[in-house]
Amino acid sequence: MSGLHWLTAAEAAEAIRARRVSPVELTQALLDRIERLDPKLNVFIRLDGAAAMEAAKAAEAEIAAGRPRGPLHGVPVGIKDIIDVAGLPTTCHSKILMDNIAAADAVCVARLRGAGAIVLGKLSTHEFAIGGPSFDLPWPPARNPWNTTHHPGGSSSGSGSGVAAGLFPMALGSDTGGSVRNPASACGIVGLKPTYGLVSRRGVFPLSFTLDHVGPLTRTVHDNALMLDAIAGHDQLDPSSAAVPPGHYAAGLERSVRGLRIGFVRHFHETDLPADPEVAAGLENVAATLHKLGADIWDIRLPALDEFGAVNRVILQSEAWAVHALWLRERPGDYGQLARRRLLGGAFISAGDYVQASRRRLEMIAAVENALQEVDVLLCASAMDPPSPIEDAAETERTYPRQARTPFNVTGHPALAMMAGLSSAGLPLSVQFVARYFAEAMLFQVARAWERAAGTDERHPPID
Repeated sequence: MSGLHWLTAAEAAEAIRARRVSPVELTQALLDRIERLDPKLNVFIRLDGAAAMEAAKAAEAEIAAGRPRGPLHGVPVGIKDIIDVAGLPTTCHSKILMDNIAAADAVCVARLRGAGAIVLGKLSTHEFAIGGPSFDLPWPPARNPWNTTHHPGGSSSGSGSGVAAGLFPMALGSDTGGSVRNPASACGIVGLKPTYGLVSRRGVFPLSFTLDHVGPLTRTVHDNALMLDAIAGHDQLDPSSAAVPPGHYAAGLERSVRGLRIGFVRHFHETDLPADPEVAAGLENVAATLHKLGADIWDIRLPALDEFGAVNRVILQSEAWAVHALWLRERPGDYGQLARRRLLGGAFISAGDYVQASRRRLEMIAAVENALQEVDVLLCASAMDPPSPIEDAAETERTYPRQARTPFNVTGHPALAMMAGLSSAGLPLSVQFVARYFAEAMLFQVARAWERAAGTDERHPPID
């Protein structure tokens, strides 16, 4: 088969099961593409090609013996470098942890291996999932494959860039204030922040204990559902893990959206943070398309974005300070400038501030819950602007906080970001869908309807 690098995870798994493609052939094709393109993109911190080929050979032998491991058998995956992979460094893209070798796989990685996936290596991130894009770290920042002079979003930057560029069909990221959905938005792929507690965080370096989520990044909605099927589930050793039954998240992907109620949160991008006109037009097109497919579009109001942002900031910085206080006191010079500045803010937040933010958080949860009693899914902006040039620090600093992702870290509801189209400059525009707790299947149903109508799964960046 030609064009192996553009196979989706579902297509690759099916081709491997049918023995039209071997895991070795697929893995080698991706390693060849990585060798050619990664010098332009800086996706990998640690490529583990030899181990990946050994795993591919084992997967090929298991197929020959009629013993596939699971639905992702033989499909390569990239892992954000705040997530443990046994025997590899978990550096968090920081000098602080350059020699930190993981003793065991994170639970989410172990579950992907159990489903048959092949780990290719560790991917670039913003330092400790907060400081970037930065040029003063041991490794360079990842770049956007749609235009390598632009940033790919973050903090799961290598995950977004690598999936979009066809270096691997799926990747793991983490999301504390939007860090799966930001690269999905900037790179024109699908990124899901699941319901808080649906995916175990054991073996993932923390940023904020009550805001952190682990989620999948893929080129298609179907692949995202397959990945979530693999990684979701209760972990009794993770105190935040939710005990819920398996989701079978791909089961309803092709269902119609006719009769569904979709709440359009227009004030996020119209008045709270007025969006770039092309972003606003893209959002209106998504809503109009879903309406033509039979969905009812309602206007919905939630608390203002600046309120959500303030609550997220107080909680995140307080909890991040608890994680980093010792190193910031003893090794401040080993942090990059951006991470150090963002983390130090937590030292000046009082216990009273944290308590008041936590109280307001409960009110915000209630507001989103009330809205989702009226509608089935929310539609809103993800990024208010296309991705900025990566070396224009001022413009990146201006546009990075212009987003509507943090509300759903505050509330813990599942949220998915994906392509809404392309700007006149050829950069991805994005949309975000939000659902009730543990209603990821509904989220995928609506996202798939838009993907099918718009053909977003067929669009790839012009990099080769």
